[in-house]
Amino acid sequence: MRRRGPGRGHARRAGLTLLEALVLLAAGAVAGTINGVIGSGTLLTFPVLLALGYPPVVANTTNTVGLTPGAFSAAASQRADLRGHGRRTAQLAAAATAGAVAGAVLLLQLPAGVFDAVVPALIALALVLVVLQPRLSAAITARRDPARAPGSGPGLLAALAGTGAYGGYFGAGQGIVLFAALATALPDDLPRVNATRNLLAGVNNGVASLVFLAVADVRLVAALLLAVGSVVGGLLGARIARRLSRSALRAVVVVVGLTAIAQLLLR
Repeated sequence: MRRRGPGRGHARRAGLTLLEALVLLAAGAVAGTINGVIGSGTLLTFPVLLALGYPPVVANTTNTVGLTPGAFSAAASQRADLRGHGRRTAQLAAAATAGAVAGAVLLLQLPAGVFDAVVPALIALALVLVVLQPRLSAAITARRDPARAPGSGPGLLAALAGTGAYGGYFGAGQGIVLFAALATALPDDLPRVNATRNLLAGVNNGVASLVFLAVADVRLVAALLLAVGSVVGGLLGARIARRLSRSALRAVVVVVGLTAIAQLLLR
């Protein structure tokens, strides 16, 4: 696997100003909270990295590395909901891992111009998912069968592998897709589904991050700042979720996501 350069666009200067560092910390914290609630924090942090001058592929790899700890911190805050299902969770994580490796390799092997061309469409798709998320959740909840035997059938494993591949390649909105797949296929209560979603999102991002750290261009200082913020947001997200307006969160995500699309199209 070859190491990727920064791709299209100018390489940003070395170092960050104090203001830029604070912006990344704050963006990571908000994204960590959003990921714990509705699962679309990338739609906030990726545009911030673009605005700070990082080329799209570098912004993506740095963003993935930076948000991974936050996903695990959110899962850790919900660990009580994960007890008693270790074997099943391991099977689900294995499928997500396989997909994440494939997606990360795809990102690094395809020309940077391909990512630049398709990511506006991926962001637009993620924004549609964010807007429709309440209706999707309501429809899935209404059709769930609590009597279904717990397990991880081939259909769910294939869906998680596909979601993992998407997450390894870009990942905006993957949390919403993960929730839909898990809530549809498993009989668990919704808090446990959400905890499993956060854990699998961490696995997806963590596996892709290992690939990126080994062979791709990752801006470590920016990633570290995002990581610190996302851990705080992940830990607090579960506690403050009830106090937040999810409609307001979605509105913020949509506005920032549309900004990202404009940034990419006007480059």
